Amino acid sequence: MFRTALKRFQNKWKSYRHRFVPWVVLNLSKNEKTLRQVKERSKDKQVPDEEVSQSLLQLFRVLLSNGANTGGLRAAQTHFLRQVTSEEHQCGGNPVCGDDAMLQSLGFCIDRKPSTLPFAGTGVFVTKGFVPKGATVAMYPGTVYQAYEPILLQSIRNPFLFRCIDGVLVDGNDKGISKMVFKSCSGRDRIGPFMMSDTSWLTASPQNPLAVGQYVNNCSNELPANVCYQEYDVPDTFPIELRLYLPNVNYSHDTQRPLRCVVLVSLRDITVGEELFSNYYTIVH
Repeated sequence: MFRTALKRFQNKWKSYRHRFVPWVVLNLSKNEKTLRQVKERSKDKQVPDEEVSQSLLQLFRVLLSNGANTGGLRAAQTHFLRQVTSEEHQCGGNPVCGDDAMLQSLGFCIDRKPSTLPFAGTGVFVTKGFVPKGATVAMYPGTVYQAYEPILLQSIRNPFLFRCIDGVLVDGNDKGISKMVFKSCSGRDRIGPFMMSDTSWLTASPQNPLAVGQYVNNCSNELPANVCYQEYDVPDTFPIELRLYLPNVNYSHDTQRPLRCVVLVSLRDITVGEELFSNYYTIVH
């Protein structure tokens, strides 16, 4: 019985370690390619926020346009209001299909599949099309906490906490208390019929197909990073009717700061079948 429990713990650890920052730090020195990438990436310029906004707006407008075919903006917004109390969201029978919209607007599709890394669990792959260098490939969904806000309970056994350069945390866990917090904040922030964030990333079928960035695994010496993290603050001019596709929400209701999002940007051209790999130390402010 003890051996069974030990083996179960070892298997769990092998999966969890790829997202456990102290383990990544201790193994960083053994990974020459990763160290080189960290140094090189720190000198690179980020993709302008305007380009990130343009990519998101292209996708969101196609999603909304497809939704409008079933009854206009109010129907699309009403559909998302139902997500606050419903856990099921399937593309079958619904003209709003994330894959189709993504391929149409961005020229590629991504999806979650078992990772090619041993014991790494779920990964993210390019399933259709072609990803050019500098493209916005994914978003890191979750509740956004300022550095001074409490997150102790949510952080327990949570491998999906992402820390930005300025100490802002994004909790990308789609289960347990993290899930409840996000749904509560999302429902709190809606303005009349307008949802200010997307809760469908908490389900198996996210309406915004980019909202799977929390499942992108850390690179290895054999599999170098092909995407990097970039902080992106949503501008005040972002259309209110398209905010229902943003997979992030502020924990504080009275914050005067813009909504922080983290996107993943391609470091090179990426072709169909490739898994996305990031480097947890290459976030660009």
